[in-house]
Order: sequence, then structure tokens, then C-alpha cells
Amino acid sequence: MSDLVTINTDNYEAMAKAMGIANEKSESNKEKASTLARLRISHTPIMGKEEVKGKQVNVEVVEGGMYKLEIPDGPTYYAKNIKIRPFMQRFMYKRFVMGKGEQKNRYIKTIMSDNLNIDLKDSDGGFNCGKPSGWIEDFKALPEDQQQLIRSCKRVRVVFGLITMIDPVDETGSSVAVQPDAFIWEIENRDAFKSIGKCFNDLARAKRLPVQHEIALTTEANSLASGATFYLPSPTLDLSSTITVDDKDQTMFSNLVLWIKNYNEYILNQWDENAHKKEEVDEKLVNDFIDINSDEVAS
Repeated sequence: MSDLVTINTDNYEAMAKAMGIANEKSESNKEKASTLARLRISHTPIMGKEEVKGKQVNVEVVEGGMYKLEIPDGPTYYAKNIKIRPFMQRFMYKRFVMGKGEQKNRYIKTIMSDNLNIDLKDSDGGFNCGKPSGWIEDFKALPEDQQQLIRSCKRVRVVFGLITMIDPVDETGSSVAVQPDAFIWEIENRDAFKSIGKCFNDLARAKRLPVQHEIALTTEANSLASGATFYLPSPTLDLSSTITVDDKDQTMFSNLVLWIKNYNEYILNQWDENAHKKEEVDEKLVNDFIDINSDEVAS
């Protein structure tokens, strides 16, 4: 992990690594508290009440397929069209674990890295959220429970930067004014992972730093076999104009690097704690095994 905290547009190689695009050089290269607003896509409309001919009826006040920006301890804003100015990207794995009994639903997450070609420690005391390392030769030959576990491990492209919302509204559908804000966007859908990745790939091939350009985004509707609709990002990278990096950008970049460092330290602390618990359980099993065999020999 690079310790760079200053943007230098004249040093592409060093900055490309710091911003997480050093491994995006060609199409063939496939190889806890937060103050950052979270960017997501809202797949379902928000319903509200409206008076029609003297009666209150349910109406759609915010349509599906809108980007939503969740402000920590604040409101959520929606917009069909947005522009993002990415400062950097990172990669991680995460896996959803359904709660049982008194245990709540939870996510297992790994540390963030600038690539997925290494084993990443996770918050459960393991690596890669349980996903085995390397290429699996015969996936179908694995036990069904292991297949399900691997399928549930999502690779995530994490984008950090500044977002500008175009004609934003609040949860009631009312127009609001939203200033450009720092954001984090965890992209785990496979198609979205690729389409946003292509933007970073194009930046890398052009030897342009992400922070120097904007990506315009809308959404595209897709249908499931059940008839339900979900939405994918539709990005357009603007390489025609270059944004000049100023002092505010330097500060923002430094803060984002620090945010990632703090996040990784949190995950590593979780790894240490849970790995130690697993060692204690394994040691107990070994001791029990030894005691059982000792008794059998003695008898």
C-alpha cells in the first residue's frame, strides 16, 4: 500500500499505483465508522401519498433506477444523472452471512488493496472471506456447501472521489440543493464491476489520472426472469477535458488515503481477534482428542 498523500500529475506510475489503476493497463490484464457519503443505486421506487380528487392515493415520488447518496447521520438524496470525479479505487471481497437465532445478519469484509491477486485478511479471522486462493480447476467437483460459499464471496471495486448530483431530490421527491461531496461506492455487481472498470482501464491506457477527469453516469434498466427490474450503471468517461488539481484536491486525496488506512487497520484488528479465537478452538479440539486417546490407551 502506497503512503503517498500528495497528487503529482507529472508522476503517472507512482500515482497510478496510489489511485489503484496500476493493474488496469490493458484489456488482457484480468488478473469502521465512516464520514464518507455512500453512493448506491436505488432499484425500487419510493412511494408517497398525494391527493387526487379529494382522496389520498399512493403515488411514486422517487422512481426506481435513481442514484442515491446516503449522508452519514443525515438525509439521503436521489438523482437520475450524476457526475463523479474519481480520486482512486481499491479492491476487496465481502460476503453476507445470514443471522441465526440471536445472531444478527452481518458482512464479512477483507482489507482493501490495489489488486485482488493476493490473499486478503478478512474480519472473520480468515482470508478472502473464505474464498480459496488461486484458480479452481473443477468447481462442480467441490461439495455443494463450498460452492455456495464461493458464490457468496463478492469481489468489490471500491471507488472514492467527489460526486455532483444533477437535479437531486429528497425522499419525498422535492427538489433540493446538494453540494459536491466526497463519496465511497462499493461496486459488487459483476456487470457494474466491469463497466466502471473499463473507465479506469481507459484512463490507465491513456496515462491519465482518475482525479483529472469526470465520469457521467445514468442507469440502465434490466429485467429478471421473475419480471422484476434492476438497474446497472451506464458510465461515460470524459477524456476531452482535464481538471486542474488544486490544494483542496490535495487535502481530499490525503484524507481518502487516511480513511483507507484506518479502515484496513480496523479489519486487521478484527482479523487478529477472530484468528486468535479460532486458534483457541483448534487447540481445545486437539487437547480433547489427545485426552480421549489417552484414556483409550490407558484402558
